[in-house]
Amino acid sequence: MEVSKGEGALCENESFYEEVFSDLKEEEKALPAFISSGNLEIDRKLEGGVPTGSLCLLEGGNDSGKSIFLQQMMWGALNQDKRVLALTTEKTSKELLNQMESLKHGISDYFIIGRAKIFEINAGYIEEKTQLSESLLHVMLECIKRCEEELIIIDSLTIFAVNSSENAVLNFFTECVKLCDNGKTILISVHGYAFPKAVLYRLRSVCSTCLELRIEQVGAQWIKTMEIQKLRGARKTSGNLLSFDVNSEFGLKIVPVSKVKA
Repeated sequence: MEVSKGEGALCENESFYEEVFSDLKEEEKALPAFISSGNLEIDRKLEGGVPTGSLCLLEGGNDSGKSIFLQQMMWGALNQDKRVLALTTEKTSKELLNQMESLKHGISDYFIIGRAKIFEINAGYIEEKTQLSESLLHVMLECIKRCEEELIIIDSLTIFAVNSSENAVLNFFTECVKLCDNGKTILISVHGYAFPKAVLYRLRSVCSTCLELRIEQVGAQWIKTMEIQKLRGARKTSGNLLSFDVNSEFGLKIVPVSKVKA
């Protein structure tokens, strides 16, 4: 049976569109998943959130907002039905839960049912027995390897960096990359001053996402800023700075740049 030119063209068009839509579906499958912070403005800057399967380095000085940002990520992940493990040298479990509750990001219910786990690491003990620091790094790695949680938060690694060799710290990050390749998402906060510059550069190169938090003076006002230095899969490099404040009613609150400059 002979096919008319019109019917032939129609078949060609259908074949073309099927191919286009097939390619689009494949692209959709390839799009990375994200762990949301639960804050629309932060997610917008991060182009969706922290990419799953990434090792994220969070640098900052004292009171720059590192812990608050990690708590925000913990809250966002739990509300995404993720399981979270927090390893903390900064606070006790009770202090962490109480602070999140005070910022309207309470996770006590998740903690009770086991979706959120908090392990305390006594920083004072490490300072007294510095020879145990590298052994504890290995213990932390084993803990992360065996846990079922998708998101791992370490706040902070500074005490280990101060009391361990450079090779031990670099090896810890390298092993974390392998765990991320197997599906874990790991966020690690550090004080940048704890590392020699050469080591810090190497850590940044190992991590797929790097965020730096600072406290800056703008006029008579002190503000916290977060610079996205590196973000896996990001489509753009501009507009990578945001300013924020910690509000007792809303938690981490974005401050518009225009307001900051004013």
